[in-house]
Amino acid sequence: MKYATVALFVYNRPLHLKQTVDYLKQNFIARESELIIFSDAPKKEEHEQGVESVRKYIKQISGFKDIVIIERDKNWGLANSIISGVSQVLDANEKVIILEDDLLTSPHFLNFMNDALDLYFYDDVVASVHGYIYPTKKKLPETFFLKYADCWGWGTWKRAWPLFEVDAQKLLDNILSKALSYKFDFDGSYVYTDMLKDQINGKVNSWAIRWQASLFLANKLSLYPSESLVMNIGHDGSGFHGSGIDVKTCTFKDPYGAKITTKQFKVIGIKPYENIFAYKQIAKFFVKHRNNETYLDLVKKFIPKNIKSFFKKMVLYD
Repeated sequence: MKYATVALFVYNRPLHLKQTVDYLKQNFIARESELIIFSDAPKKEEHEQGVESVRKYIKQISGFKDIVIIERDKNWGLANSIISGVSQVLDANEKVIILEDDLLTSPHFLNFMNDALDLYFYDDVVASVHGYIYPTKKKLPETFFLKYADCWGWGTWKRAWPLFEVDAQKLLDNILSKALSYKFDFDGSYVYTDMLKDQINGKVNSWAIRWQASLFLANKLSLYPSESLVMNIGHDGSGFHGSGIDVKTCTFKDPYGAKITTKQFKVIGIKPYENIFAYKQIAKFFVKHRNNETYLDLVKKFIPKNIKSFFKKMVLYD
């Protein structure tokens, strides 16, 4: 089978994008892979210079089998751009690998993604493949499945993409009517149901939470590696993220910032079922970093209360 087309979604961050492309070019099969770049138009006047710089840079990219550039003439936003772009690629191809402009990849990333996309090409239970995995405390299985979907370096097939339900209200109603909210929230360890509600209320515009809910309700699985082949460098306040992570005012280490492994994974056929051990380890990771609170958030949240309590006691016991 031919290698999957890589869809890269870019906006107004040329420095991040250059790193993303430099790392992607180091993949061993980059020169045999087609790259389609979707460049969104500026949403605000202050974004115009960044978009212009990005568009100038992407016209100079080389190192791939073929490069196609699609420049939007109006601002679509990340969610609509990805939904439309993935649909467009899969209209002409059987599989696709999706990246954004703030993701660094291992030299083995494309190999892993393509091996998995080929191996599970005909397995309808498997709906996606992911290169990123959370930095859990305990070592995870070499490869494993979760009834879950992620958004940092992933791939899917033409057969699976129609499962995507754009209507967040319909997804939420389905989850609530079946009393699946606790399970959808990773046994209560994360705020996915709240994110879906935020999507409905217009507080966020996330394709990822809708993709995850769509696969969850369809009872589909996603394949993961034990160590991350992807690292996100965008949590520096330079962009917008559907994940809900906000570290704009914090210089502490991002707990989701998994380092890129140097390991080369051999993708072998494993039975398509959710790995309970991996599930529990990730749930523990979520609990430890509940609601994506940074250390600074915790300081802001608890220290003032403790100080007030301390002074109250001083007054009471004086």
